[in-house]
This record gives sequence, C-alpha cells and structure tokens, in this order.
Amino acid sequence: MNGITTVSTTRVGARDGFEWWSRMVGDAVMPVAIASPYADRFRGTATSIRLTDTEVAGFAFSPMTARRAAAHIRRADPEQYFLFLVHGGPIGIEQRRNNTLLTAGDMAIFDTSHPLSCEFRDDGRLSHVSLLRLPRATLPLPQDRVDRLLGTALPARTGSGALLASYLTGLRAEAGRCEPEELHRLGAVALALCATFLAARTDSPVPAAHETRHQVLLARVRAFIEANLADPGLGPAAVAAHHHISVRLLHLLFRDEPETVAATIRRLRLERSCADLANPGLGHRRIGEIAERWGFRHQADYSRAFRRAYGMPPSDFRRQALPG
Repeated sequence: MNGITTVSTTRVGARDGFEWWSRMVGDAVMPVAIASPYADRFRGTATSIRLTDTEVAGFAFSPMTARRAAAHIRRADPEQYFLFLVHGGPIGIEQRRNNTLLTAGDMAIFDTSHPLSCEFRDDGRLSHVSLLRLPRATLPLPQDRVDRLLGTALPARTGSGALLASYLTGLRAEAGRCEPEELHRLGAVALALCATFLAARTDSPVPAAHETRHQVLLARVRAFIEANLADPGLGPAAVAAHHHISVRLLHLLFRDEPETVAATIRRLRLERSCADLANPGLGHRRIGEIAERWGFRHQADYSRAFRRAYGMPPSDFRRQALPG
C-alpha cells in the first residue's frame, strides 16, 4: 500500500535469516560483506517507503559488521549517497579516512562509490537506523564538498539537522496514512531539507527551490529515458505524459542541455545498438533485430540515423568491430 514494503527474517526462519538478510541488504542498499555473532539466530526487519526520486527506509537488526570493499563496488555501484539516522545502539563508521562513533540521535552520510566499514555494536538490543537514499544526480551540491563529510558525525540536535531528523522519523511513522500524491510531495520536501542541511555543512550556497526542482525533474526524465529506450513509442510526448508535464515544459527543461530530448533518445539508442553490433555474443542477430531491440521501427530509418552519426552503415561498423 502506498509504496510501503516491510520484510523480515521471520519469513525464512532463524537458520536462514542471516543469509537472507545479507542478500536483501545487497539488493536494497548495496552489496556488502556482513558478519554477526548472532548469525545462527539473526533477526532483522526492514520497512521501505518509496518516494519520488528517493526512498526512506527503517532497519532493525541484530548487531553485526558490514564492510564494502573495492570488489563490491566493481560488482555494483548505484552511485548514491545514503544519509542515516541512528535510533538504537552505537555505530562505528569509517569511510575516506574518517572514523567516528555515532550514538542515538546522530546522523552521518556515506557514499556507495567508496570502501566503507560499519560496526553496529552489541549493547544488548537490536540496532535501529533510518536511511534516506540520495541519488548523486539529484543532489544540487558540489560532490567534492559533500565527500568531505563522509564518515563524519553530522549535527542532528539543533537547527536544520534537528528538523531533518524529526522529519525522517515522522515520515516513517505517518507514511502509511498518506496517499500516493502526498508521498510524492513529502519525498520532494525530504530532498530539499537534506540539501539545505548539507549545504550548511559544506559552506555551499543553499540551492533555490526552483533550481532543486529543475535538477530533480531533469534527473528523473533522464532515468526514465534510459530505462525505456526499447519502447518504439518513446518520444517527447510520452516522456512528458509520464512525468505529468507539458511537452513545452519538457523542452524548456532541456533548453540549457547540449541536445534536445529527441536527440538524446536517438543518441542513446544508437549507442546501445553499437554495443550490440560489436558484441561477439550477438553476432548471430540480424541488424534489423538489433535496430528493433532499441526502439527503431524501421531498419531504413535506423541505417540513415546510424550513417549520419558514425559516417558508415551499421553493416560496415559490424564488420570492423567483429573481424572474421
């Protein structure tokens, strides 16, 4: 209901709970290696609230350690920040040579693109944390400045930090009573409040509300395009309709971008088709099949677009990419 999902180790039983939890964290947050003295009787519950462009999740689990190494990053990197709020026992966190111990009421931020170590210490109770997912593409702050905060304790008891902590706690408590449209707006508020909080910590200008909305919407549009390139009906009208905006507003959104919406879709489709043409594992597929796979209705249109972009027909490109 309302994009809220709750899962628990109770669904798999005590013996399999730890392995199930490890897989769930890898899928829901990022791949990590976890260890726990309670592996044979591990308990954990996670509640996720899906919001537009972000997600708020609450986790309660047996004490454990979690480490994200370079191998995990190579395996999967969602390129996101996560801001977390501690509700239960102490947590030790280390990232980018910053090392701190957090207690109940503290906040911190970590990045999925850097090695990370977390120790959820055993104080006789389950660890409790709230997580706010922050896609880097939608956070209107200089990345190098935000990176300086990784693995450090952020003030959460005064000012905008206290407001953000209270907001996340209240959102988790009341989300089940909210309609989808309300959650959409509440997610935008969470991102804006977090951006304001982090801007103060990084000595960055606080982004104007319209600038934040513009960047968030542009990131949403780009993600939607990337995920729907295979749909031959994908075009400015379909993109605008999905995001409940006019085509005119969509074009205005791309006014300062290096290419139009249609040009972006065409370029990405051609890039994906190039990768397929150069893939030996797809050498058995006809060029028309590859064109159709990436949303081109007619092979002739595809060939003309390909020639304009790369100066040769797709058949010549394939011969050069797959000699012999």
